[in-house]
Parts: sequence; structure tokens; C-alpha cells
Amino acid sequence: MAGFVLIHGSWHGGWCFDPVAEILRARGHTVVAPTLPGMGGTAEEMAAVTLDGWGEFAAQHCRDLKAQGVGPVVLAGHSRGGLVVSTAAERDPAAMDAIVYICAMMLPAGMSRAEFKELEGPNPAFDAIISKVHDGVATVIDAANAAPVFAQVSPPDLVDAAMGRLMAEPHAPRSEKIAVTPERWGSLPRTYIECTLDRTIPIESQRRMIAMSPGANVVTLEADHSPYLSKPQELAEALEAALPA
Repeated sequence: MAGFVLIHGSWHGGWCFDPVAEILRARGHTVVAPTLPGMGGTAEEMAAVTLDGWGEFAAQHCRDLKAQGVGPVVLAGHSRGGLVVSTAAERDPAAMDAIVYICAMMLPAGMSRAEFKELEGPNPAFDAIISKVHDGVATVIDAANAAPVFAQVSPPDLVDAAMGRLMAEPHAPRSEKIAVTPERWGSLPRTYIECTLDRTIPIESQRRMIAMSPGANVVTLEADHSPYLSKPQELAEALEAALPA
């Protein structure tokens, strides 16, 4: 069966994928959902985080699965995790067989997350729950008011549990420009799972990224920004469908 490496988004950890991982494992797949290095760490640990380092971390998890004889391997990223997926795919496209963006940042070469946000325009509800810590080295979320932005149609008990686990996010990767090429990143089959009810990265922003980096197979879910909570079965099916034929 296949292997899946699932990369979480900002302020979250690998635990956010638990409902989807359970479904995929029940179907015989191997699932790895690590928490990225530096998340929720000290100011020094978070200041040391780079997008390149996160990309290598994700690529190594893919290599490890292949070394164990697991394959094909799909690398998927949620939200900010899309930056990590792109970086990993460019570093070592041979380590994975397909890449998936789950309402994620799929940016063209030379653009940063911060630059794309300028193109998006204001998102007052989202911006209101973010604050800087450690002199801007990291950001944190107002967990008490995050649910309507992150997971407004997800089961409340799962949302409460997830919001209680949010942690500080290293800020630097958001300012780093994506470096991808057609020969490496572009050689892999790509799937974009768009979520129509997303209030964090609105569907208009998702579709702008799809248009800016054409070539992805697009799957549409009627889900919020947390499809692993609101539509875990459908998300698992979309991940399976991303496997190369």
C-alpha cells in the first residue's frame, strides 16, 4: 500500500491529521504526520527555523518511507504546509511520487507567503486573531476566537480540542521566497484540494494560486479551513486519488 507524509499548517502540529490518518491506516496505508521542528519552541529555536530546513525535514520523511519499502509516497501539506511541500519537492523530487496541497499555499517561483497576502487584500477576522511574540520572531493565535476562522463547520468537540493545542509559529518562513522549477517540483503530479468554505485562505485566494501555478488536478470539498476535521472521509479519499496510476 501507499505512504502518506502529511505536513501541518501554521500554529498546528501533526496531531491535526489524526482523523484522516486513522482512516488511511485502516485502509492499509502508512501515514506519517510529524510536527515541524521549532513549533512552539523557545525564541532561539523558532528564530533558527528556515523554510529550506523544513523542506529537508519533510523530504527526509519521504525518503525514510521509501527506504522501508513503502510506496508510492504522497507528500501533502495543509495551509502554510504548502510552502514546505513545494520546498521538499524541489529539493528531492525522487523522494516522493506525488504532491498534494490541502487549501494550501501553492505559490509560483519567486513569491513569498507575505507577498501573496498583499495580493489577497485584508482578511479582518483572520488578522484579528494573530499576534506577534518574541519581538516578531513568532506569532500566536487567540485560541478563544479561532474556531469561527479555522473550523466553523467542524464538529465542536474536535474543534475545541484542536484550538487548545495551537502553538507559536516561527515567522521567518512566511517571508522566504519560494524556489521551484519545472524540472524538479514541476515533474511531480500535483493535486490541489480546494475548500469552498475556507475563511482563512478564502476560495478566491485558493483559485488564484491554482491559476498562478497551472497543472494541478483540482478536487473540491465543501469544507472549512480544517477539512481533516470537517470532511475527514472525503479528504482521505482525495489523498488516495492523488496516488499516481
